[in-house]
Amino acid sequence: MDNNFRNGFLANLPIGVSVFAYGAVLGVLCIQKDIEFYQLALMNIFIFAGSSQFVIVDMWSASLDIIGVTVAALLVNLRYFLVTASLNTLFLGTTKTQKFKFIHFVTDESWAITMQRLKQEEITPMFLLGGGVCIFTVWFMGTSMGYFLGDFIQSPEKYGLDFAFIAIFLALVISMYKGKENIIPWLITIISAIAFEQLIDGKIYIVLAAILGALSAVIFSKDKRYE
Repeated sequence: MDNNFRNGFLANLPIGVSVFAYGAVLGVLCIQKDIEFYQLALMNIFIFAGSSQFVIVDMWSASLDIIGVTVAALLVNLRYFLVTASLNTLFLGTTKTQKFKFIHFVTDESWAITMQRLKQEEITPMFLLGGGVCIFTVWFMGTSMGYFLGDFIQSPEKYGLDFAFIAIFLALVISMYKGKENIIPWLITIISAIAFEQLIDGKIYIVLAAILGALSAVIFSKDKRYE
């Protein structure tokens, strides 16, 4: 087995515990929405995006609005344009075909850990793939457990499982903190997200806030270089 793949897999295992937990929450929600297990499994395989899957399940009903659900899921996943663009350094010298082999397994968690490791040592795209396969495995196991044990976990909030999704992103943010230069872009992103969420229907506020935050980071980094 490629060392980078194994290292990526192992590096994502600790955070995989939280992924497993909020995967279980999704499984419970699927039971409550009368979603068949094969439908959940197909979502895991072909969509494999936790936040989008939560949106899809939340909008699931007898009179399913396919177009509405699809647009909502796509809006939530638009952030991956920014995520994948940031991976250009890792994929230098690879072809588009090679990139497509890895891109489906990119997650917020595996991306964050890969970017952090990339600053410390030389790694290959196999590290990213190993992390993605790790997250996929624990996600599939978590959603399956939640689905089949859903009758015993009717109130996920009683066990703190509803907080797992928030906790994992707090851990990622803290691990990526570099210093004071992060504070202003992060504040701009947070304030923008809150404001846009109040003003705009749907999930587009996530993308707009991410773009503003990224632009502010670029602007402030340029100002710092010219000082």
